[in-house]
Amino acid sequence: MIVELEQFTGKLSALRAQLKEVGEGLHIDDMERELSELKEEMNADGFWDNLERSTHVNRRISNLEGKIKHYESLLAGCDDVETMMELAQEENDDDMIQEAGAEIERLENETEALALETLMRGKYDDHDAILSLHAGAGGTEAQDWTGMLYRMYTRYCERMGFTVKVLDYLDGDEAGVKSVTFEVTGDHAYGYLRGEKGVHRLVRISPFDANARRHTSFSSLDVAPILEEMDTDIEIDMKDVRVDTYHSSGAGGQNVNKTSSAVRMTHFPTGIVVACQTERDQVQNRATCIKMLKAKLLELREREREQEMADIKGEMKKIEWGSQIRSYVFQPYTMVKDHRTGFEAGNIDDVMNGNIEGFTTAYLKMQ
Repeated sequence: MIVELEQFTGKLSALRAQLKEVGEGLHIDDMERELSELKEEMNADGFWDNLERSTHVNRRISNLEGKIKHYESLLAGCDDVETMMELAQEENDDDMIQEAGAEIERLENETEALALETLMRGKYDDHDAILSLHAGAGGTEAQDWTGMLYRMYTRYCERMGFTVKVLDYLDGDEAGVKSVTFEVTGDHAYGYLRGEKGVHRLVRISPFDANARRHTSFSSLDVAPILEEMDTDIEIDMKDVRVDTYHSSGAGGQNVNKTSSAVRMTHFPTGIVVACQTERDQVQNRATCIKMLKAKLLELREREREQEMADIKGEMKKIEWGSQIRSYVFQPYTMVKDHRTGFEAGNIDDVMNGNIEGFTTAYLKMQ
């Protein structure tokens, strides 16, 4: 018992040191100061008259309180474990020592997860996200691959506690998905998912090939942050946008299918196309399309800014927009490899079931 007690004491000491670094990385003191200022603003006269500002402040207060509470709960957990080990030593209780060890392991995992947030320094990392998957050339094979990726990302979102809402969905000709756009809502959804943007490559023996030959398929993923009105200065001139309405192809009953409630918008200056067909009301679908278009225009602007900085530095970016970021190999061996970070995983079934935390973490650390 003495040996285990010494080991756990060392682990607890290391955990406290890591928590201190996390607190400094999160700037807990600054967060508490900002929280106090926002609550003071909330109590001011006329605060609720400005719906846009009050909504923004409420969201920010909730976000800050959640982070501070999580951090403080981890500190309190360390104190509880220390008390538990002292009591176990006094009473010579081996079971209590084991319980303390299990609690330290839980606290370590939660601290590691919180530490990831210190790596999210992007302006929009705490926002929700819009993801769009598009099948590449290759017909049914590529469409099946896009469907597999869609399942992977929905499973990942379930693991992270994110909420997924499909905005537009186009079935494949024989199997899979031609394209799908979905909204992901949750704490730092964009921060976690922005590194997934790019082309994903599949290598496998095709189940659609009677000769069982090996095929390579591609699917692209776009990721953009969902913006609040006060987050951006992006304005859309509707003279530059063509709006088409059509019958929804998805589920929703006779009303959805009989009325032209689905909306597609084409932005002429950039060629960006967005569509939404999930709401019965055409007005709601139009509003969602505007939100999606603003998100994609912002993403385009940020991408152009990054390219400009690379040109100024005289560098060739290793991973350019639209290039292959990750390969998923099913045959002749199994491996998933990210070509930007070098991170690999051999259990491809686990990855396709949504366990991509290793890839997202490696990308955040590289950034």
